[in-house]
Order: sequence, then structure tokens, then C-alpha cells
Amino acid sequence: MSQLFAGTSGWAYPTWKPDFYPAKLAQKKFLSHYATQLNTVEVNFTFRQLVKESTIQNWIRETPSHFRFGVKAHQVITHIKRLKGAEDFVPRFLATIEPLASAGKLGPVLFQLPPNLKADASLLQDFLAILPRAVPAAFEFRHASWFADSTWELLKSHQAAVCVAETETMTTPDVTTAAFAYYRFRKPNYTGEERSSMIARIREHLTAGRDVFAYFKHEETPEGALYAVDLLQEARET
Repeated sequence: MSQLFAGTSGWAYPTWKPDFYPAKLAQKKFLSHYATQLNTVEVNFTFRQLVKESTIQNWIRETPSHFRFGVKAHQVITHIKRLKGAEDFVPRFLATIEPLASAGKLGPVLFQLPPNLKADASLLQDFLAILPRAVPAAFEFRHASWFADSTWELLKSHQAAVCVAETETMTTPDVTTAAFAYYRFRKPNYTGEERSSMIARIREHLTAGRDVFAYFKHEETPEGALYAVDLLQEARET
């Protein structure tokens, strides 16, 4: 049965008190409380450092069995090597998050490409070839030259998802290339009409049997977390 996973990109924000976290909640208990309200989180700090196994084990212990961790791929892969010659580092990175997979808590791995990396079909094809098929991968393209059928067909051939990212400056075409859908809702605010459209798109995926991972903007205000709570609630009402 398909499922909606909704959350934010990170959870360690004291500024979410008291609207999302209780006013007196200790920061070390943030994740366990977060997991009572939402069922996924996108981990961003894996972009800058390789996560320790002790940290992963804490995450596993502090979240229920149905919880999923989306993980942003390390910058060495996407921004330093820019997908080229990453065959040594990719297994090293994936090994650090393998305990999440073993615990059944690994969501998609997000490969967020630099804004100045232009479309290069052979580069993408070669990179996809070194990714294990068992890894649920999503790609966020931030240069519009990637928005083409040739890109979508490559992703489909490897069952990798397009990350549909909505920002104030650019929105990725809403294309389905995998058995799951991945959304990054980055606008600071959403109107009622925009949220209705969001729900409609998600329902289409769920009806078609695809899981949906949706992550809202996080940072200093709790709006994103509250949007995600509302989204899960609305999805349950259908």
C-alpha cells in the first residue's frame, strides 16, 4: 500500500518552540518528539560530513519503525567531483548510511546538483551506472538545461526519481520517473490554493501505488513543520 512521508529538511531548531516543540523540551529529545508528529526527515548535514555509526544508531533508537530518513548525498560526489570519477567515494558514502537501510529506515538518497552544472547526458548515465540499484535515488537538477525528455528517460531506465523542487525562482517539471515521488517544497509560504494543488498531485501518486516523500523548508521558523503536519492529516482524511 502506497504511503505519504512528509517532513522537513532537518529537525534541530530551538526556534520551533513553542509552536512545534514544547517550550521546555530538551534539544536531545527533539528527534523523538519530531517523530511523534511526522514520519520522515531529510538529513542535510550528510552533505558536509560523513555521519558516524553511533549517530545513526541514535536516530534508529529514537524513531518508530515506520519512520524514514531521506539523506542528502555528500558534496564530494555532487559539488566537488560533480558526479565525475566518484566510483571510489560513492560506496564509502553509502556504507555510512547502510545501518539505516538494514533497519528499514532509509528513505531516498538525494543527489542535489550545483546550479552551474549544465545538462550532460553521458555524465549522468555514467554516474547512474555506479549507483547500486537497491539505493532509492532522487536527483535535484538546478540548471534548467536538464529539464528535457533525455534526462527523464535516463532516470527511468535506472528507476531514479526526479526531485520536484519548488522555490521562489524556479520549479522543476513534475515528472514521474521512479516507483516513488520526491518533492522539496521550498517556498516560505503556501496559499490555500497551492496547498490544494499539492494535495491533488500527491493523491494521484498514492492512487497509482507510488510512495511520496515531501519535505518542506525548515530553518528558523516552524511553518514548514506545521505544513507537513497538515499535509499528513489531509492525506489521512482521503
